[in-house]
Amino acid sequence: MNRYNRSDKVREGVAAPLLSKRLLDQVRERIRYLHYSLQTEKAYVYWARFFVLWSGSQGGMRHPRDMGVVEVEAFLTMLANERQVSPATHRQALNAILFMYRQVLGMELPWMQQIGRPAERKRIPVVLTKEEVQRVLCLMTADEGLLARLLYGTGLRLTEGLSLRVKDLDFDRHAIVVRSGKGDKDRVVMLPRSLVTALHAQLARTKVLWTRDRAVGVNGVYLPHALERKYPRAGESWAWHWVFPSPTLSVDPQTGVERRHHLFPERLSKRLKQACRESGIEKPVSVHTLRHSFATHLLQSGTDIRTVQELLGHSDVSTTMIYTHVLKVAAGGTTSPLDAMALEG
Repeated sequence: MNRYNRSDKVREGVAAPLLSKRLLDQVRERIRYLHYSLQTEKAYVYWARFFVLWSGSQGGMRHPRDMGVVEVEAFLTMLANERQVSPATHRQALNAILFMYRQVLGMELPWMQQIGRPAERKRIPVVLTKEEVQRVLCLMTADEGLLARLLYGTGLRLTEGLSLRVKDLDFDRHAIVVRSGKGDKDRVVMLPRSLVTALHAQLARTKVLWTRDRAVGVNGVYLPHALERKYPRAGESWAWHWVFPSPTLSVDPQTGVERRHHLFPERLSKRLKQACRESGIEKPVSVHTLRHSFATHLLQSGTDIRTVQELLGHSDVSTTMIYTHVLKVAAGGTTSPLDAMALEG
């Protein structure tokens, strides 16, 4: 779903006319029309606002339609030199601005192809050993503990794990159906047998919450696309309920409707970092590290790389190949020349 590192291509055909009058509202409207993720919407709106305000501080407030390559390159130069942002952030800002010009303002000008784009760099991901994963997971309990075990045991991304619905768990086939993953693709991953009992218990606790919501008339959970209009009562059904619902109600930022959402991502992130500190792990661990560790440990155990690619949902096997580099480093197959010397200390 995340499109930060891709260049936004102009879609063929005539785009639907915008109904909003304000620029930022128009950005939101076009993003939702193209079915980009909420995370992308927040990022693109942020960079559009930042670009306009920064340009205004340089020489008076102007509409982006009245600016061009000079202002865009000056803005990107400021990000690189003054703010020293990473290449990924640099590309994200550029993609957001080009999206605004192409998709919102309907401008496709020659200078857009001339703006330099930072090269994408492949980084070796942080990976925990099996012993480190075990130490961390043993310190995590409740919903966060089960969710962390599920992410490591299946390779799911955090948003994919949080977005699981009751109907996505297939206990008979020991499978989990991932709906609308990154790139809006579906896939199937294994359901770890060691988590069957814990997941049944989680569903039992979740059903108590769902029953209470139905009794007091809480709005149904969020449904993707137009399913809420097509099936008005589906959001209230048990099958569509979250596997990991939030204990409190919240307001949907897109519709303004108060309903029960899934757990907030920050909740697991904080608990995972706390567990790493308690277990004495000094690596820069994030929730995504569990996914990296899942892939590395599978390859380490002899699993075919194509199978790992399918489980992770990678479009290209070259993306999965990064984990083979981790294995080469971890294996220590090449002996250092220092080890052949009889030196001490």
